[in-house]
Order: sequence, then structure tokens, then C-alpha cells
Amino acid sequence: MKRIALSMLLALFVAGLFAQKQEPYQFKDIKRLAATEVKNQDKTGTCWAFSTASMLESEALRLGKGTTDLSEMFIVRHIYRQKCENYVRRQGTAQFGEGGLAHDVFHVAKQHGIVPESAYPGRKNPNKPRDHSQLEKDLKSMCDDFVAKGKAGKLSADWLAKIDSVLDVEFGKVPLQFEVGSTMFTPASYRDFLDIKPEDYVNITSFTHHPFYEKFILEVPDNWANGMYYNLPINDMMRSLNYALQQGYSVAWDADVSNMGFSSANGIAIVPQKEWAELSLAERQNAFKTWEPEKTITQEYRQELFDRQVTVDDHLMHIVGRLDEAHGGDFYAVKNSWGEVSDLKGYLNVSEAYMRLNTIAFTLHKNALPADIQRRLGIQPDVPKPTGPTMRPSKTTPTNEKPSDSQVSPAKIQPRVNTVQPKTAPNKNVSDN
Repeated sequence: MKRIALSMLLALFVAGLFAQKQEPYQFKDIKRLAATEVKNQDKTGTCWAFSTASMLESEALRLGKGTTDLSEMFIVRHIYRQKCENYVRRQGTAQFGEGGLAHDVFHVAKQHGIVPESAYPGRKNPNKPRDHSQLEKDLKSMCDDFVAKGKAGKLSADWLAKIDSVLDVEFGKVPLQFEVGSTMFTPASYRDFLDIKPEDYVNITSFTHHPFYEKFILEVPDNWANGMYYNLPINDMMRSLNYALQQGYSVAWDADVSNMGFSSANGIAIVPQKEWAELSLAERQNAFKTWEPEKTITQEYRQELFDRQVTVDDHLMHIVGRLDEAHGGDFYAVKNSWGEVSDLKGYLNVSEAYMRLNTIAFTLHKNALPADIQRRLGIQPDVPKPTGPTMRPSKTTPTNEKPSDSQVSPAKIQPRVNTVQPKTAPNKNVSDN
């Protein structure tokens, strides 16, 4: 009789586990930040521009600047030019392609400013999806020719102007001024009007092949500009993400989405406890619909998959919220740039395990980091602006001298300009998807 009772208890326990496994995911918002509409990068490798521009649009909302629609192609056009120059000057040995990283956007914003989509759509045919595949081939061919001519001592002095000509055909000429509402802006004054300070944004990552709490150049192909990343232990990296969201800062996310746990069609990304290779087709399909336990992701396992190039840098998105899943704990609300796919209309729910394992890096405002991590990294937080009355500053600009773009406030710009000559040769250099 006792044996029968034990058998029945075991059967009930197994049935309970099976029933639990068959329960659908149940999500509840912990923190959801304001974000602009989902866009579509179409047939381009420019997710880095779309994700980071989306973060800047959320930053504008956070800063009380209202809803903005920034031009990703303004950024992309400048980066193509810089990539071309970098490739030729490095004699054809540099990375060249459509991809990039979040810090590329901040480099352009610092050097050239930012503009709204209305001022620079950046597409040759607005009735067709964007497709940069032929542009990439044409630019690469041009640059290879320039490299060969340079090595032969025959490179003409106008080689950068030729690159500009190709970019102007594809994207259009870059505007010097544009109107938003009833105010005229330059790209630099629009950046300043939105209160976007590129130097205030930092990149963080977590790998053991470099010392923690120091900066290093992240070794991924799309880091063609040699951007620097702060290296944190995995728990501090995740703590920084959670703290940022709780404080109202969204985050640009560089990640691996090429593994089997990522499903844009189902709007979810997970790391099942059982290996994908061991799952049947039915189990794989069911994994995105009903809850099951996930792997525990350690620092060592994360590093192992990165070193084996299982985890690679292949997509950037925008983290806008933190979720509670009834069975499995923390998930994150992530805005993608592939259009309004899945029932979540272009968003995904990403598990904490997936975030720990597949994050290449986060980019966020320095004030979004916990205070102890800021101190450990030597980051100086912004000092709050005084709210009381202040003395009027003395006038330092001579009356016969024009202020620079960064000094021009929107209120000082004339309300209308009838003709604006476009900039034909943007400034150069430095520093996918």
C-alpha cells in the first residue's frame, strides 16, 4: 500500500512538472520606458545606427524635448565616408562593410551633429526598401582602386571628393541648415537643442581576457574605429543594466542573435536548460511558446562561447524595459529595427540568461551607472544644473565675429532661410548588423 502511495505521489509530481512546463509565458512590466515608433532598416546592415538613434530619441523624451524622429542615414552617410578614408589610409587592411557599433553614432554626433528624418531621409528612391548591398560593393571597389593607386604613387588629390560624389547620389547632399517647426537649425545646434552630449555616453562589456574595471579595445570585426569599452564582471554589467532602466535610462544593446534561442517571429529570446541539438523540432517550436527552465550563465561559460566564436557581434537593438515572467524571473523589453514583426509589433522579450550570455556590449549614459561603479571606473557624473537665479554671463564673443555651430542657440537663428548651400565635403575621420 505504501509503495502504491509513493508511486501515486511520484506520478503527481511528474504530472505537475509537465503541467508547469506547458504553461505559456506570462509577462508583467517592472519598468517600461518611453520609446518612439519601430522602424525598419530594410536590406541594410545599419542596425547599429537604428538602435542607437532610437536610444537618442528616448533620451530626448527623457530630457523633456518631446518626440523626435532622427535620421539614421545622416549618421550612416558620414560613417561610410570615414570607413572609406580609414580603409585607404590603412592600405586596404581595415574592416570594410555596412556594419558598425553604437559609438560610431556618437562620434558622428560629436563631429557633425544630428538631424531629423524630415531634413535628411537619405534614400535615393523613397518608394523602395533601403538596400546598400550595391553601394557597399561600389565603395569597396573604389577604395581598392585608390589603395592600388596610392601604392603606385598615382593617387589623385581629389579621391575623397569622388567618394562624396557617390555618397551624394545614394543619400543626397548633407544639409547645412534645416527647419523644425518655425526654427532653423544646423546639425550641431539641433544636437545641442536636444541636449545630447556625445561625451557623456559610455560602452561597457564583460570578458575575462582583459582586466576588470579598465578600458580596452573590444576585439570584434565591426569595431573598425577602435572604440574603447569598460570591462565589468558579469554581475556588475547586469546590475548596471537594471539600475539604468530603473533610473529611466534606456540602453543600446550589441548582441548575438544568430543562435537558435533568438526568435523575432515569436518575439522572444531564451537559453533553454536543455541543449538545442538535443531538442526535437516540436520541442524547439514549443520552447518559444511555453515556459521552461533556462541555463545558469557564468562568467566562464560566457567567455568560453565568445572565445569559440559561438557568441559573435551581429546585431544591435534598443533595451527599453524590464519585465517579470511569472515562472522564470527577469526578462527585458527590447525594441528591434526589423519592422513590426510578431505579435509584439517589432519588440522582443529577452530573458536574463540570454542577456548574460549573448551581450557583446551595452552603451548608455554615464549617469545610468551605479555610483560605486562610476567611482571604480573613474567616471565623473554630471553635476546638476542650478535651479535658482544666476548672474548674467559676461559677453565674450566680439560683435563682428560669428559664433560657431555649437554656440548658436535655436532662438538666435533666423526663422527662415530661402536658399541653403549643402555641405559637399564633410569633415574627416576616425573612430555592423
